[in-house]
Amino acid sequence: MKKTILSSAALVGAVLLLTSQTTNVPIMTKEKGVTVINTTSLATDIEGYVGQTPVKVYIQNGKVLKVEALENEETPKYFDMVEKGLMKKWNGLPVKTAEKQKVDAVTGATVSSEAVIENVRRGISYYIYANK
Repeated sequence: MKKTILSSAALVGAVLLLTSQTTNVPIMTKEKGVTVINTTSLATDIEGYVGQTPVKVYIQNGKVLKVEALENEETPKYFDMVEKGLMKKWNGLPVKTAEKQKVDAVTGATVSSEAVIENVRRGISYYIYANK
C-alpha cells in the first residue's frame, strides 16, 4: 500500500516537473475563487480513439464542481455520448473521493471515455498533490 502511494506521488511529481517546463498552457489557475485544472499539457500521453481528450476540472472548497471537455479530435457523434454520459459523474464529490471514483465507460465510445476518465483522474491527482 505504501509502495503504491509512493509510486503515485513520484509519478505526479515527475509530471509536475516535466509539464511545468514544456507548455505555455497553465495547468492550474484560479477563476473567481474556483481552482481550474487544465489537462491539456498534464495528460499529453493519454489518447482517446483519435487523439488527446483534455478536460478542465473545476474545484472549489475541496469538491469537484464540474468537468468540462476541451477541444479534441474525437468523432463528434461519439464524443457527445461521452459528454452526456460522463461529465457529471464527479460533480459534488470531495477530491479524494473523486480521484478514486469508479466510472464506467460509455458503451459505443469506450476508448474516448477511458481517456476522459484518466484525464479527470490525472487532473484531480495534480490538484491534491499541489495542495498538500
